[in-house]
Amino acid sequence: MKRYIHTKSILPGFLLFIVLILFGAFFQACQKETGAEGGIPLVKYIRITDPLKSDSLIAHAFMGNNIAIMGENLQNVVEIWFNDQSAILNTSFITSTTIIVGIPNVIPGTVTNKMKLVFKDKSEVTYPFGVDVPAPLVSSLLCEYIVAGGTAVIQGNFFINDPSTPLTVLFPGNIAGQILTYNLNEIRVKVPAGVGSGPIVVKSIYGSTRSTFYFRDDRNVYLNFDNLTSSGSWRSGTVRSDVNSLTGNYVMLKGELGDNAGGEDFSGGGFVCELWGDANGRPQGNFLPGNPSDYLLKFEANVKEWSGAYLNICWGPWASSVGPYQNQLYWSDVNARGLWRPWEGTSNGKFNTDGWITVTIPMSDMKYNKDFAALAFDPAKTGSMTLWMKGPAATKGGTCKMEVYFDNFRIVPKK
Repeated sequence: MKRYIHTKSILPGFLLFIVLILFGAFFQACQKETGAEGGIPLVKYIRITDPLKSDSLIAHAFMGNNIAIMGENLQNVVEIWFNDQSAILNTSFITSTTIIVGIPNVIPGTVTNKMKLVFKDKSEVTYPFGVDVPAPLVSSLLCEYIVAGGTAVIQGNFFINDPSTPLTVLFPGNIAGQILTYNLNEIRVKVPAGVGSGPIVVKSIYGSTRSTFYFRDDRNVYLNFDNLTSSGSWRSGTVRSDVNSLTGNYVMLKGELGDNAGGEDFSGGGFVCELWGDANGRPQGNFLPGNPSDYLLKFEANVKEWSGAYLNICWGPWASSVGPYQNQLYWSDVNARGLWRPWEGTSNGKFNTDGWITVTIPMSDMKYNKDFAALAFDPAKTGSMTLWMKGPAATKGGTCKMEVYFDNFRIVPKK
């Protein structure tokens, strides 16, 4: 009886051993075929990454957006392609059930409307998914004041020309300009005749966008040195009209200052331009029409040379021709001021523009005292303005050299 039992117990054990070997070989073969340990990779759906909107399933998304790919056995992914563009993967955001990935911010050359996942063993999984290209992003104009026949430089993104829908720039009055050159981030366009002031529109195959800024912006201009002058103050500045002019007269700040020195005027140049509202005959009031956080200070500048000193943009009340104001707009803290110092941080401590540009400074950045520390800004004291060069040299102990032209000061809404 014992022999019988012993003999019968050996055969099943042997067979079981053989079965286990065969199953192991089969399992390894399956692993090699599926490309993932634990099973066949599967994409179930794609959703947005906002956890509060986890039930929002999507079939397409814009370039640059992050998405969550949901499925099974995804942990061994090594590449993800959207159309013909490869995404950058972060292994910290890859699990067996979830992959969080950013859609490449590059316009596809070949559109398949499919996403492809490649795994360690080169196996692939494809899934239908479309990548949306945004309408043109119109960020700024290099200079907002350009005469007819001149070249306007539009800066932004997604400037795409397609034979079926050519890239188009429309100036105020719905007048098309002639595009001279373009790339994804810049359009150079000839300004047509008959154009007024207002937003521009850029159209591509992917849509059209109206700029938030104005071409030849004429809103709330308070100093242009033509009909809106700086006369009446002690130092109205060196006003000129010549081959360097943008639109008529401009003011020049030019000279050389010692490190952290503040000068006034001298023959052939100067560091100061003062606009006192009452002395100039301006209506009583303020140039800033609302909350500083809603407005931008804009002006045009042409920098021939600048290797130090901060441009101090100092504010004061309308009645600045009487004591204790006058030049105290600069020398004391009548109100917070703004600073423009574009040479700071450059590789050589110098800055020039090769022509006129538009400068934009948020009114919320008017927050410095005379020593460049923090000071609260008072919107009720913006009826006068002084431009004054002072500040550190590009090289400590050195000198500040400058020749900078300014025109068309205005305070305009952000949107």
